[in-house]
Amino acid sequence: MFKKTLAALALGTALLSAGQAMAADYKVDKEGQHAFINFKISHLGYSFIYGTFKDWDGTFSFDAAKPEDSKISISLKTASVFTNQAERDKHISSADFLDVAKYPEAKFVSTSVKTTGKDADGKVTADVTGDLTLHGVTKSVVVKATFLGEGKDPWGGYRAGFAGTTTINRSDFGKMMNLGPASDSMELIISFEGIQAK
Repeated sequence: MFKKTLAALALGTALLSAGQAMAADYKVDKEGQHAFINFKISHLGYSFIYGTFKDWDGTFSFDAAKPEDSKISISLKTASVFTNQAERDKHISSADFLDVAKYPEAKFVSTSVKTTGKDADGKVTADVTGDLTLHGVTKSVVVKATFLGEGKDPWGGYRAGFAGTTTINRSDFGKMMNLGPASDSMELIISFEGIQAK
């Protein structure tokens, strides 16, 4: 009886370990420039400003069979903001807005992943909830994410790709220059590939 119990425990441990090992670790392909964090924000309610952050990095773990077990961590350099207009970028970097001298980094760390179905193309969708730290303030946000696909690349690696969107209010992240209610809401558009760690 003892031997049977021991064997059952060993088998259960092995199966559990195998299940845990299925999630693979990835690094965001920053060097290959297959990673983007873009934003869209209204200018006084009259037009839109589009921009991006040029310097950011991240890691994630993912198993297509168990997407709910996925984890992701992203960090970006706030001074890398780019809107294709130097004076505007300088102003956004100033204490009126991002205050990059005081808050040089923004971070997102996931806390849960919940699948929500599939999109019109049959791609798996999920709500990725996480803590966003920006301008010295941490708030929980939900990213509407889509798993775009995975597979081998031509250079002997293995990749997985995702896209996501979320909308935040600037007023939730500390005191910034008030440009009216239309300019409080900011949409973030994220797309990236990760290369599986070897």
